Amino acid sequence: MIDFRHQTFLQLCRIKNYTKTAKKLHITQPTVSQHIKHLEDYYQVKLFNYSGKSLKITEAGKKLYKYTERMIADSKQIKKCIKKRSERKKIKFGATLSIGEFVMPDILNKLMEENPELNFDMLVENTENLLNKLKKGEINFAVLEGFFDKSKFGYQLFSKEKFIGICSPNSRFNHHKIKLEDLLNARLILRENGSGTREVLEQILYTNNLSEKSFNNKIEIGNLNTIKQLVSHNKGVSFVYQAAAQKELENNSITTLKIKGFNIKREFNFVYLKNSVFEDQYQRYFKLFNDLRKK
Repeated sequence: MIDFRHQTFLQLCRIKNYTKTAKKLHITQPTVSQHIKHLEDYYQVKLFNYSGKSLKITEAGKKLYKYTERMIADSKQIKKCIKKRSERKKIKFGATLSIGEFVMPDILNKLMEENPELNFDMLVENTENLLNKLKKGEINFAVLEGFFDKSKFGYQLFSKEKFIGICSPNSRFNHHKIKLEDLLNARLILRENGSGTREVLEQILYTNNLSEKSFNNKIEIGNLNTIKQLVSHNKGVSFVYQAAAQKELENNSITTLKIKGFNIKREFNFVYLKNSVFEDQYQRYFKLFNDLRKK
């Protein structure tokens, strides 16, 4: 169980205001100050400084924040392990949409056949939400597309996947090579903010001196199957991982945009809390998932 003063410290780091932290925790402002003073005396460091009217976290405070966040996440997992009465192993993990819908089903099918004792829950959300749940200890690990801060998490490369532009076979952009700039007058169908697919596309556009704002017409849709259906009906173009569109590419309901110089692969990563006490266990799950993926 984490010391209640560490909980106060975490909230103050996030809110950066003593009065609002006290209100959030339903305690008085002097109590917040006492909790922080106790931690500063215990660790013999200064955790916060004022810069004008703004509360700033010191370098020592930033280190303690990372360690405390990890301890809380691990503490939740330890509590689950101690309370567990069933002999069946249970894991809870996350996957981003493309991975959860189009990569994990085959792996989970093999997993259930070969490891019947293993019980699992898979949460499918965007990269940003899954990283937040990972830090809070709400999931054990996540398989992610897109970008994340590799200095803050433990990770293993799960696979490298091709990232492609897609259009309808009836699109005017089909059957000939085009430049990325040629698509600016097309309707661009985007995933929602926070999704790995959206972040990858934004990065590609940026390296080509473009952005989503460069497109005259764009819409945002959070459901990948809806995006593919709209593309197949020639309502716009989009960008996805090839693994997420393999079925539609094979039955010719959509086709790959032939963009000059566009040969892009991006990482799918197996991500967990860095330096967690459960790191060895997460590494074993990575090996299990990766071996099943290759079968």
